[in-house]
Amino acid sequence: MTKQKIATRRPLSSARVLQAAVALADEAGLDAFSMRGLAQELGVVPMALYKHVANKDELLDGMVDIVFSEIELPPGDLDWRPAMRRRAISTREALKRHGWAIGMMESRHPGPANLRNHNAVMGCLRKAGFPFEMAVHAYSVQDAYIYGFALQEKDLAFETPDSAGEAAQGRAETIGALDDYPYLVEITTKLPESGYDSAVEFAWGLDLILDGLDRLRHTGAAPA
Repeated sequence: MTKQKIATRRPLSSARVLQAAVALADEAGLDAFSMRGLAQELGVVPMALYKHVANKDELLDGMVDIVFSEIELPPGDLDWRPAMRRRAISTREALKRHGWAIGMMESRHPGPANLRNHNAVMGCLRKAGFPFEMAVHAYSVQDAYIYGFALQEKDLAFETPDSAGEAAQGRAETIGALDDYPYLVEITTKLPESGYDSAVEFAWGLDLILDGLDRLRHTGAAPA
C-alpha cells in the first residue's frame, strides 16, 4: 500500500459509522439494512464495526439519537406556543428525511440528543404554567399527532399537492361503483382541483391542538 493511500484513508470512528448507517437507512430503509451492508458501504470488514458499536441494537440507538439531534429544541426566547410549533414542524421535517425512524423515536435507549429534546419540551411546558399532569398530557398529545401524521405521510407518499389529486383519481378507478360512495366521489373530483398540501394539513391540525392546549392552560383543568 502506498503512502498516498494510507494518507487518504478516512479512519473509522463511532460518528462515521453512525452517519453512514443513517445514510444507508435513508436510502434503502431498515428492511434492507444489515451490518454486512454497512461494512461494505464503509469499505471495511463487518468485524471492524464492532470496535465502535457493540451490536446492532446499539447502532440503532445511535441512529435514532442522530434524528433527535436534527430536531430544533423549543427556543427559550419564544412564548411556549410558537416554540412548540417550531419544534413540531422540525420533528416532522426530520422524520420526512428519515422515514425509517418513525415508530422507533420513543422505543430506543435514549441518547444525549433524545434526553435534551425531551427535557427541553417538558421544561417549555412547565415554564409556560402547565401543571405537571397537564404538561404530560400536552406533551403526549403533540407527539401522538406528530408521529401519527409522519406515519400517514410516509404511507400516502404524496410528493406534491398535485400528486394527491392524481392518487385520488387512481384510487377511484380501483373502487368500482362510486355511486355507492358519494363522499369519495367528492374527494376524487375536488381534490385534483385543490390539491393536498401535507405541510398545510399538518399545520392546521397542529394549530388546532395548540389552541386547545392554550385554553386548558388558562382554565387550569384538563378534560375528564
